[in-house]
Parts: sequence; C-alpha cells; structure tokens
Amino acid sequence: MADIDKLHNLRHSLAHLLAAAVLELYPDTKNTIGPSIEDGFYYDFDFSSPISDKDLPKIEKKMKEILKTWKEFQSEKKTENEAKDYFNKNEYKIELIDEILGKGENITFYTCGSFTDLCRGGHLESPAKEINPESFKLDRVAGAYWRGNEKNKMLTRIYGLAFENKEELEKYINQREEAKKRDHKKLGKELGLFTISELVGKGLPMYLPKGNIIRTQLENFIRKEKEDLGYSFVTIPHIAKKELYIRSGHMGKYDAMMPTMTDENGEEFVMKAMNCPHHFEIYNAEPHSYRDLPLRIAENTTVYRNEKSGELSGLLRVKNLTQDDTHHFIRADQIESEIEMIFGLMKKVYSIFNFDNYKVEISIRDPKNKEKYFGSDEVWQKAEEILINSAKKLGLKYSIEEGEAAFYGPKIDIKVKDSIGREWQLTTIQLDFNQPENFDMDYVGEDGKKHRVVVLHVAIFGSFERFMGILIEHYAGVFPLWLSPVQIKIIPVRVNHNEHAKQVFDLLKKNNIRVELDDEEANLGGKVRDAKNKKIPYWIVIGDKEISSQKLTVENRDSTKTEDISINELISKLKKEIEEKK
Repeated sequence: MADIDKLHNLRHSLAHLLAAAVLELYPDTKNTIGPSIEDGFYYDFDFSSPISDKDLPKIEKKMKEILKTWKEFQSEKKTENEAKDYFNKNEYKIELIDEILGKGENITFYTCGSFTDLCRGGHLESPAKEINPESFKLDRVAGAYWRGNEKNKMLTRIYGLAFENKEELEKYINQREEAKKRDHKKLGKELGLFTISELVGKGLPMYLPKGNIIRTQLENFIRKEKEDLGYSFVTIPHIAKKELYIRSGHMGKYDAMMPTMTDENGEEFVMKAMNCPHHFEIYNAEPHSYRDLPLRIAENTTVYRNEKSGELSGLLRVKNLTQDDTHHFIRADQIESEIEMIFGLMKKVYSIFNFDNYKVEISIRDPKNKEKYFGSDEVWQKAEEILINSAKKLGLKYSIEEGEAAFYGPKIDIKVKDSIGREWQLTTIQLDFNQPENFDMDYVGEDGKKHRVVVLHVAIFGSFERFMGILIEHYAGVFPLWLSPVQIKIIPVRVNHNEHAKQVFDLLKKNNIRVELDDEEANLGGKVRDAKNKKIPYWIVIGDKEISSQKLTVENRDSTKTEDISINELISKLKKEIEEKK
C-alpha cells in the first residue's frame, strides 16, 4: 500500500473512532459523515446539547481507551431494509442510504469493536496495532451545515489532526503555529500593506502605499526579466463582448465568469476572467510568418472571477487577480525549446526568492469526462505526450494529475515549498492546440502555406495578489532590501539633530533609496522599537557624534552594526544590495 493510501486509511479509521467515542459519551447524538482530510479527519454530529473545544480532551481520552479494543474492521453488505432498520432514528443516514441506492451502489457497513457505521471502506486492517495514540489529536469544534447546504440544519463538526507518527504530528502543529504568526492578513494590517473594505466587497483587496511599493517592484522585476527574453508587452481592455468568451469556450465551461452586462443597444459584455481570448485577437490583428515565431505576448493585467464568498481569503483567493500573463505563439517544432526557456526563467525567478525546493505536476484531462474538454482524443494524447517528454528531457521528477487539465489543454504546474515547508502552486505552463482552431490562428510556413500556430499559456508568479500573500508569509514580513517599502530609517536623537538628519535623508532619497525620517519629538528607544516592529532593514541614529565625525553607524534588523561609514559608502552598499536582490 502506498504511503498516501495508508495515511488516508489511518485518518478515516480515526474518524470512525471519533464517532464511536462521541456516541459512548453522548448516546443521544446522531452521527452523520466523517471523511479523511489533508491534515487529519473530521466527523459531523447532531448533538442534543452543544459541546465546545473544552470537551475535546474528554472525547480524545475516550478514543484512546476504545482504540485498544479495535482489532480489525469487518465489512458486511446490507439490504435497504436492514440498513434503514439499523439507522431508523438517524434521518441523516437514511438520506445517505437513499442516495447510495439511487446510484445503484451496494450498501456496506463496517464494524470495529462495538461500533458500526455506514461506509464505503478505506481503513487500516488492525487499528490497535497500526495507530500510535500519540500520532493524533482532536483539534477544534466548528459549525457545518448538513451536506454543505446553508438551507439545511447546522451540525457540529469535530476536527482531528493525524499523522503516521508523533514526530510528524508535532512538526505539523509547530508549522501551523509558525504559520499563524506569519498570517499575511495579520502582517498585512500590522505593516500597512493592504486593506479589504466591507463596503468595497469581500475578495477585492486594495493596496496601501507600502503594499503598492512591493507590488510595483515585483511587476518591474518580472517585466524586465521577460523583456530581456524578447517578450512584447501589450494592453487590453477589462471587458469584452460575450461572443468572445462563447468562442473561447469559457462561457459554458468555466464557472467563475462574472455576470454579463448589457449596454443601451442590447449588446452583452462580460468582465474578463482570462486574457487569452483578447491576446488571440491581438495575434490575429496582423499576418505572421514562420520567421516571426516564437512571438511572446506579455501583460500584467487584472482579471475578474466570481469566486464563492466562502473560499475568499485575504490576498490568496480573490475576485480580482492581476496575472503576469504570457502567451507564446509558436511552431510545433519550437514547443520543447520554448518550455526549456520558460523553465530557465522560472528557476531564475525562484532563486531570487529562495524557492529552491519545488515539484512538477503534469495535469491531464479526465478520460471518464471527455465532454468537459475541447478537442479530439488524438490532439489531447499528442499534447499530453509532449509535456511528459519535455519534463523527461529536462530531467524533472513529476507526477501525473488526472482531471486537473484546463478545458483546452494539459498543463505543467509548479509547486514550491516556502521557508516553513508549506507547498504553494505558482508557475503554470499550458499547452494548447485547441484554441488556435477556435480562433483560426495561422502563420505562413517556409513552404508558403498556412499552418496552425501552437499556443503556450504561461504565468510565472501566477497572480501578484497570491504571490504577495505567499511572500508576506514566506518572509514573515521581513522583506529583502529590494522589496522593503522603507529601506532605511533616519532617527535624530533630539530636535537639534534634525537638520543634519534631513540632509542625510535628502541624499539617500536623491539616490532612489526608499528612506523615512522620524523627526517626531519622541523617546529614542521608542523610535528604534518602531523601526524593528515595522521590520525596516536598516536605521541610522544621528546625534552629536555623527554630526561632528561626518560618519554614520548603520544598524541592521538582524542586530548587526556597520560603524564609521560615510554617507557615500552607505549609498554604494545599499545600491549593491538592492541590485543583487539579496
């Protein structure tokens, strides 16, 4: 059994164990469903009296008592009458039984110890032997509507954490505690980076001046890297006629399109959820020959997606996202070399942010639901094979993710690990043979005949919003000098030092250093603490000594000092560090 299957079965077994413990402690409770999830398991209950997090230690203790008696899971098929008779006082299980019957599936019960549940299976063979009591922990209590439908009754969901051993559990708990400290929503507010207004709307973040500096630096950085590789930047509108997205297939196959708008002539428009249809029309605006290819069109532009409110989260999941979007219009014989070039750019970008650990996933279509996708079997097979062969030639380790492809083509997704080991999906490379057919995109070949162009849809950051959210947490708000909204702070000791401090400030500002002058009449220690709390990379305290010597002592947020440095030496030092993006 693969480790991932064993972990799933362990977690699912623990969901059963949780239900058994709850029913022993609260016999009049109705148990509903309890799956395994990414970090453990949960089970939803209908309690006659409410419980809280304070009750979890008692339930967890009971789970560990029962576990000793759980020798093996036994399965048994049941008829409709047998199943409904067993759960005759539990309307939730009756509903599930009817659903199973409606699908024409078998009704199966699983029993371990004295606990029996309606279940499809997926358990450990011998829980008492295979589960370390120190490898799981009940986590929290939450509310959850039955079947996720807000029209249904609110149930009580108990979450548990579970891993293969105690060490993995402790590692996860420590990582989660560290993640709380790094929460980009918390740090974003503390550092004055962005805000979300209830009046503007959920999922519509607005950048404050300091946050906008970081975003602008990211945009300038990725734009220069792409321009150096021959990308041409374009500008497109934020809306388009509905017909554009009907042709591209997004109207009908992409469920996050914004509602349509109608003008005074009855013509329907929609906010763009993707840039590719506009870019296709830019390609078609001029004739192209094989000599023009590859043609790389780039744009940092915002798209709008009607995400569900429950899925919105700070900068990580929003309704308006600005993509570092590119579309590569290429010949078929250029696919592999173009993908190699993209990987080169990606690795260079990742190295800047210390994303040295990443993995590759190749997303293909779901062969059981071909109606979800554009194109023939032959086109899909060809595209999928090209991406797999490209990954092999580049020496990349990869996994195949079935059913995760875009509706018009397979893709390569890159997931990076941040500084505390969490995975984030960033770069995507989508290979598209189908949209060139929809939009009749051609080039004139060396033979003088028309040929279909091939399209690669590529984003390195993914979106600036999500990338910024990830960076805030990756760096815990301690941004490298080149990204820091304030790069150095000047702190005069007393009012009579303000004039010299202002001269230093002006000279740094003239040299494009982002500098702040704190000339408030306040305690010196408080000013220094403020610089530390705002995670400013450097600060200079200016007093009598600095004025008389014309030398500076530069303090660093890592508690180091550079003493007796001239202002010109400081400027050179800062410029070098900014240029090297350290």
